[in-house]
Amino acid sequence: MGVKIGVLALQGDVSEHIEAFQNAVKASGSKAPVQVLPVRGKQDLDLVDALALPGGESTTISRLIERKGLHDPLIDFEGGIFATCAGMVVMASNTDDSRVHTLGRMNMSIKRNAFGRQRESFEADIGISGFDEPFHAVFIRAPVADRVGPGVTVIGSIAEGAVALEEGMNMALSFHPELGNDPRLHIRFLKNCGLL
Repeated sequence: MGVKIGVLALQGDVSEHIEAFQNAVKASGSKAPVQVLPVRGKQDLDLVDALALPGGESTTISRLIERKGLHDPLIDFEGGIFATCAGMVVMASNTDDSRVHTLGRMNMSIKRNAFGRQRESFEADIGISGFDEPFHAVFIRAPVADRVGPGVTVIGSIAEGAVALEEGMNMALSFHPELGNDPRLHIRFLKNCGLL
């Protein structure tokens, strides 16, 4: 059977996440069979051991999660969730936009679009706890965590706030690691989930 990693395929860069997880498994040297699958509904979610929640537009993602009947199943999902950009907003306990129906999977408050509009997107090398070398991060209309509660560990931050966080098996990143060639955060997530 092997390990199955899902990517929520409602909006955002789904194919990039699938490829990034496939590359991370190869880079880890794991010989265990691992499949990376798109998740479009509860039946798909029930098949996977961990899930990526891609970026996109957080109000739209939230609405699509509701429409597909996935809000409660995502709250109850027993595997870890790897959330990027808008996915980080949806994972939070609350956000500054009441239109987003958050999952409350991570004890943090999120400021959406913390850096402004699309033209304020940028790239930066940031320190990640436990990594010897900085991680090159791509920020696109990125959020930040402006409050972090008990149980959440900040593993990366910049002047504006926390941009990389962990809580249990969950990881939330305000940037897009799937757009680069560095598999370290994907590998770390899969190890935290006990899948590598």
